[in-house]
Amino acid sequence: MTHTADLIVHADRAVVDGIEQPATVVVNAGRVAAVLTGPDTSGEIGWQATATVTLDADHVLLPGMVDTHVHVNEPGRTDWEGFATATRAALAGGTTTIVDMPLNSLPPTTTAAALETKRDAARPQVWVDVGFWGGAIPGNLDDLEKLDAAGVFGFKCFLADSGVPEFPPLAADELVTYLRRCAELDALLIVHAEDAATLAATPPTQSNRYTDFTASRPDAGEVTAIEAVIAAAEETGGRAHILHLSSAAALPAIRAARERGVRLTVETCPHYLTFTAETIRDGSTAHKCCPPIRSDANRSQLWEALADGTIDCVVSDHSPSTIDLKQGDLASAWGGVASVQLALSAVWTEARRRGHTLADVTGWMASAPADLVGLRQKGRIAVGADADLVAYSPDVETAVDAATLQHKSKLTAYQDLTLAGRADRIWLRGNEIGLDRSPTGTLLRHERTP
Repeated sequence: MTHTADLIVHADRAVVDGIEQPATVVVNAGRVAAVLTGPDTSGEIGWQATATVTLDADHVLLPGMVDTHVHVNEPGRTDWEGFATATRAALAGGTTTIVDMPLNSLPPTTTAAALETKRDAARPQVWVDVGFWGGAIPGNLDDLEKLDAAGVFGFKCFLADSGVPEFPPLAADELVTYLRRCAELDALLIVHAEDAATLAATPPTQSNRYTDFTASRPDAGEVTAIEAVIAAAEETGGRAHILHLSSAAALPAIRAARERGVRLTVETCPHYLTFTAETIRDGSTAHKCCPPIRSDANRSQLWEALADGTIDCVVSDHSPSTIDLKQGDLASAWGGVASVQLALSAVWTEARRRGHTLADVTGWMASAPADLVGLRQKGRIAVGADADLVAYSPDVETAVDAATLQHKSKLTAYQDLTLAGRADRIWLRGNEIGLDRSPTGTLLRHERTP
């Protein structure tokens, strides 16, 4: 018996079930209907499709990447970034799902009404699928349940100054209170983990040396804050996630907590895996981020922690601003790296140099972030999953030119770096999409499951 389908993709190389192998992927009604693996899958498979695509040996079929840490900033600071430009940048880099951070937009996503304002702004102009985080700030404890019911994927908080006045940090006792409320909701609390007291005790630098800027945001700031998150999670039973880990000095505490059963997950970012403080040009505000990029030895330890599973996933922390805010000196410039378009290629470039596979990278950047936020239908090529697919050329090398990037402000820490990998064809829920077409992304809600 022959079944009908919308699309069949044959690939000699595909990342399926955690390994690279030949596969034929059958797509119907936006979902993966069948996956056949092995060298003979391109023959008679019992399906007849409206369209058939056969990839050459230079391409690897991947699931679309899932980036759960993107600052879109619209509405309110749309001159920094917007849904159209951010999602076009994601698409160009092979990312088919993003989750938007609750701050830098005005209003911040700290109430259900603000969430609807943001959804209204996003709805007509997203090229990829988009979900939303809620915010946890002093005074909005009673808003968490309403935001959760409205479908946010969890709640973000800071333990130190966020950089914008409308999103203040939680104090130590508030962290426990908010994590307890999240535990009652079975919601995830994601934490910018730098300790305010440690930062306040560290003299701010007026130097433009990057290593001096790194020293002004010391490892101790991350370690102390992460220990506080661990203690709060242990006390409340809540689920906590450490954002953008930069300091390897926190890894022993993270490993010990997980061995004790603390509900803790951890991410890091492409810039921490690519750059080192010793080699960044002094005064390079494009590389300024908080927490900062640290030493080469620190970078190697982060890679080891990825390999052994201590760090769960890699996401961009795409945090752009207008170019004027990135000018000046390291002390005053806006802290953020714009990288959603380059994230996959940046990580793949360094990963292959260290002997990791494209399947490893796909796990860190597709399935693991999807699992983090409960998007089980994303980030994998599997029966029942959304047919978000990328035909990826892993060996193509390109010198980065900021002028060609899709995000709004044409500034990048990766300028002139040669990166490997290019997303050549992309399907979103079974439909081929591209920058020359109309936006077809949808807005995602977190659906509670029993």
